[in-house]
Amino acid sequence: MLEHAAGQPWIYPVLLVFFFIDGFATILPSETAIVGLSALFLHTGQPNLWILGGTALIGAMAGDNMAYLLGRKIGLDRWKWMRRPKVKKMFAWAQYELDKRGAVLIFTARYIPWGRVAVNYVAGQTGFRHRTFFWLDAFACVTWVGYSIGVGLLAGQWVHHNPLLGVGIAVAFAVVLGFVVDHALRWWHKYLEKKDAAIAAAEEAAAGEPDRQEPSRGEKETARIPDAG
Repeated sequence: MLEHAAGQPWIYPVLLVFFFIDGFATILPSETAIVGLSALFLHTGQPNLWILGGTALIGAMAGDNMAYLLGRKIGLDRWKWMRRPKVKKMFAWAQYELDKRGAVLIFTARYIPWGRVAVNYVAGQTGFRHRTFFWLDAFACVTWVGYSIGVGLLAGQWVHHNPLLGVGIAVAFAVVLGFVVDHALRWWHKYLEKKDAAIAAAEEAAAGEPDRQEPSRGEKETARIPDAG
């Protein structure tokens, strides 16, 4: 069924909706879909990788921008799932990072499933310039699609005579690699947060020191007169 579906033209509109929903809800595994279909391409020649990549790119960008617009229109606490402690913590993290390094965050968050949703919502809610967001997100989505297809092609080569086993191995490899990338990016952002905190603490300490007043001219002259006694 999977091999048959991969060669049907209707699979692309279905995938377009799939990637679009994943951009603002993260309830569908978009990465594994690209990876699995890319691995299947090595054995069956279907689906067309260029159309798959274009579909994933359009769907991902549309989903990300939908999250941005939802953040602008409804804020960050309209729905029940937004008020969960972990989600609120993710929103707070995204807001802090956007204030510090918006361009870097929008790019790297594309590789963190829940992180990208939080960043996209917060970017809209805080009034981050939409045109800037659009182009940064477009660049991030292009690299994300290329990365996902590359993982599928690489892992799919390990099994030559069993297409479905190749898909399974590619998906498993993508999950493990995604876990590593996810935690590496989170660690990097935490490192940058600690660095920012250290710099802010140093600046605050420097500002709290009493200013050393320059001695007046009269005091300088007095200091030059030797004690007659």
